[in-house]
Amino acid sequence: MQLSRARALADPLIVLDTCDSTNAELRRRAEAGERLGHLAVLLTDAQTAGRGRLGRTWTAPAGSALAVSVLLRDLPADIDRWGWIPLAAGVAMTDAVAAQLPGRAVGLKWPNDVLVDGRKICGILAEVTPHGVIVGTGVNTAMTESELPVPSATSFAALGAAVDVDRLLADHLSGLKARVAGLTASGDAVASGLHAEAQQHCLSIGRDVEVTLPGGEMLHGRATGLQDDGCLLVDVEGTVRAIASGDVVHARLA
Repeated sequence: MQLSRARALADPLIVLDTCDSTNAELRRRAEAGERLGHLAVLLTDAQTAGRGRLGRTWTAPAGSALAVSVLLRDLPADIDRWGWIPLAAGVAMTDAVAAQLPGRAVGLKWPNDVLVDGRKICGILAEVTPHGVIVGTGVNTAMTESELPVPSATSFAALGAAVDVDRLLADHLSGLKARVAGLTASGDAVASGLHAEAQQHCLSIGRDVEVTLPGGEMLHGRATGLQDDGCLLVDVEGTVRAIASGDVVHARLA
C-alpha cells in the first residue's frame, strides 16, 4: 500500500500482509516494549480473527476490508472522559467516509457504527490497555454485494465507489488526533465541541430505537440526545434512560 499521507501522521505506521486481530497485535507489540508513540497505527487487509463489540467476531474475505488499530497515549487526565474516545473515532471516521461518498447520507449509529444510506460500512472497537487506548476500526472497502455478511451492511465497492485508502486513513487519523487533543486540553467534551459534533453526526437521535442492554434487558423508546458523558438518552414511555452500553437497532422509517 502507498500510504504517504497516513504515514506522515502515524508514529509509526505498521502494515501487515495478514494478522489475527489488529487490536490484539498492537497490544502485544506494546507489551513487548516496541517503540509505539501516540497515534501508532497497525493495519492489514487480511484480518483472520477480528473482534467486534459485545464479544462478536468480525471476519471478511482477504483484501475486501481494511482493519486498522490506533494507539492513543496522550489522553485526558480524567479517565471518566475516555468514554468519549469511541465517539471521537466514530465522528472522525464518519467525516472520512463522507468525504469520499459525496451525495450519500453518511452518519453515526450510536455508539460507533458508521452507516451509509442506513447500512453499516464501518465498525469501531475501543479497548483500554495499560499502554493507552487502542481504537480498532474495520471498514468494508472492496467487499462485493455477495460477500456482505448481512443485508444491513454495505461497502465502497457495493456502492460503486473507488476508495482512496491513503486519504481515508489520513482523514481518520487527523480527525481523531484533533478531537482527542481537544478533549485532553479542555478535559470536557462539551467545551471541546466533541459533544455537539457527536450529536450532529448521530443518526440515532430522534429515532425510535430498540436497545438490548448487556444484561439482556430490552428497551423500546425514542433516542433524544447524548448525555454529557456520551451516554445515549432514550425516552422510554416518558422516563429518560441513560444508556452507557448496549446494542442499538433503529426502527425503520415509514
